[in-house]
Amino acid sequence: MIPREILKKIRQIEIRTKRLVAESAAGQYHSAFKGQGMDFDEVREYQPGDDVRAIDWNVTARMNHPFIKKFVEERELTVMLVVDLSGSGLFGSCDYTKRELAAEIASVLAFSAIRNNDKVGLILVTEEVEKFIPPRKGRKHVLRVIREILFFEPRHPGTDIHIALDFLQRVVPRRSVVVLVSDFLGQTHTARRDVSAHLKRGAVFSGTLGQISLSTLRQARRRHDVVAVQVVDRFELELPPLGRLILKDAETGEVLEIDTGNKVRREAFAERQRRTQRELEKLFRAAMVDFIQLRTDQPYAKALAKFFETREKRRLRG
Repeated sequence: MIPREILKKIRQIEIRTKRLVAESAAGQYHSAFKGQGMDFDEVREYQPGDDVRAIDWNVTARMNHPFIKKFVEERELTVMLVVDLSGSGLFGSCDYTKRELAAEIASVLAFSAIRNNDKVGLILVTEEVEKFIPPRKGRKHVLRVIREILFFEPRHPGTDIHIALDFLQRVVPRRSVVVLVSDFLGQTHTARRDVSAHLKRGAVFSGTLGQISLSTLRQARRRHDVVAVQVVDRFELELPPLGRLILKDAETGEVLEIDTGNKVRREAFAERQRRTQRELEKLFRAAMVDFIQLRTDQPYAKALAKFFETREKRRLRG
């Protein structure tokens, strides 16, 4: 039996996110993501302004009058949520931890999906694939997805997104919308190359096992519609001036003491994080993967709505 406090937490997330879904997110989701293709709907008489390329010449010849084929978009999608459960996700300096924010974002997307009659699946990843839930429909299934993201206890603390994408390619052969939810700490060359030197100077980074390679992202992008959602905390972007702190890396277990009262060190940390962030966004652009950053200290609804709007505009142009 699921403990009462767990059910209460899941219910709170359902209430918050379902209101957002009902008011706006479901429609924005519907507009932002394509179906698998186009299905034939009917043949009707040609009308001025119709695309001549849609003329059905066989019916036109029989009826001695132009007719066109009408198609409708095949709407049913499979949405795969790939969620990073590494140790760094338990950090949060505000009301949310990054893992709780990841669960809310997953909830919004999942409830939007089932509202559009789409399937939702889940892959939980650390240094290995920890759990796979095949795509299904329905409210009970979505509540299970939320529960697993919030309360699943992973066996490992580190991160390897490459393993998750490789697993995805093997178990989800059909084209799907793939949403990568992670803080992506340590996933760029800059972060990996400089980590030792910066740790000695007082910066804090999550220890990861591997980077996301451009080739891995491109391979996933060829088959699937991939979206990267980065969940971050404000103190991972800029150190707070709190004096001397003893910090422990959630993924490597390394403990260090730093002086956050040192302004030069704080500015060096912030600049390095900006540089790492630019490199991460450059990586996703090169792979043609859509990217959005969401923060634990800022409301996510507006940022998510803007992201959906941008995708819809690009879809209409293309």
